[in-house]
Amino acid sequence: MTREQNKFISNERKLAFSDVYLVPQFSSINSRRSVNVTEEFTFKNGHSWEGTPIIASNMDYIGTLEMASSLQNFKICTAVSKFVSPEDWISHIESGLDMEYAFPTFGLDNKNYITDYLNHISDSTGHTAKIIVLDVPNGYIDSFASLISDLKVLIPDITIFAGNVVTPEGVELLANAGVDGVKLGIGSGSVCTTSIETGVGYPQLSAILDCAETAKNNNVVLISDGGISESGDLGKAFVAGTDFIMIGGILAGHTEGGAPTITENDTEYRLYYGMSSEEAMNTHYDGIAEYRTAEGISKLVKDKGPVANTIKQLLGGLRSSCTYLNCQNIAELTSKGQFIKI
Repeated sequence: MTREQNKFISNERKLAFSDVYLVPQFSSINSRRSVNVTEEFTFKNGHSWEGTPIIASNMDYIGTLEMASSLQNFKICTAVSKFVSPEDWISHIESGLDMEYAFPTFGLDNKNYITDYLNHISDSTGHTAKIIVLDVPNGYIDSFASLISDLKVLIPDITIFAGNVVTPEGVELLANAGVDGVKLGIGSGSVCTTSIETGVGYPQLSAILDCAETAKNNNVVLISDGGISESGDLGKAFVAGTDFIMIGGILAGHTEGGAPTITENDTEYRLYYGMSSEEAMNTHYDGIAEYRTAEGISKLVKDKGPVANTIKQLLGGLRSSCTYLNCQNIAELTSKGQFIKI
């Protein structure tokens, strides 16, 4: 084996969503109204869930409780930012927030902190978290797998989605630790610069294609996290084999995100930034530690108003993908859909 062959895990070119189109097929579905975009899952821990398998990302100005309150009307989920206090959770639950679609998020936190946080919410409201998200930039570190294993002992009835990884080996690592769902994606987010700063990453479409079978064999669901810039990317991700899709940048700029408005040349904008950006580090950690570098950027996006308008557009595009591919629901996209490389 040559040195070049030894250094590449595959000779295949890896693909992003923009590298492919979906191929239309003869269809007996004559209207988008006939397409069902909700799905039912029974996770490895036995918890059953029904809804639209899209998750708003746990980012500042995206994963807010106000966003969750709006998206639950579409049965869409929100991974709520880990910087939201239990008291804010309690207030919104008492006002009608449904924890079937709102997921508390944590990082590489102490296990007792996580259980105390969840218990405080449930003791105060009588509502228990159904699903939590464990989110770290590098899901391959051993302390992350240890945290997952510990939590599965402490809170076995709560479904755990965790990541991020991008390879079959990463999926298996987290599955063996006990997760019910694996979050997939490194370097593909619209305000993520990990691939630039570190050289590490994996094109999102190929990450799904390469990991879907391993996830199925390990009885965990896949959550594709990153790379969705247009409504058509949703259909591509589901065809590739993901079970859920996490979206961030496409939800930036909405009223429910709560970002302050900035007026430039008579146009209103809202701030959006990556959670490893300098802006996020300054907001939550008093700046960037000397041993770190920022792996995200900040930008302004035009104010988009209520998020419902964007959701209707996204779901309309997804339904259209289904009609083009003769699919009555999302599950059929995976079994019937095919790509062409551009």
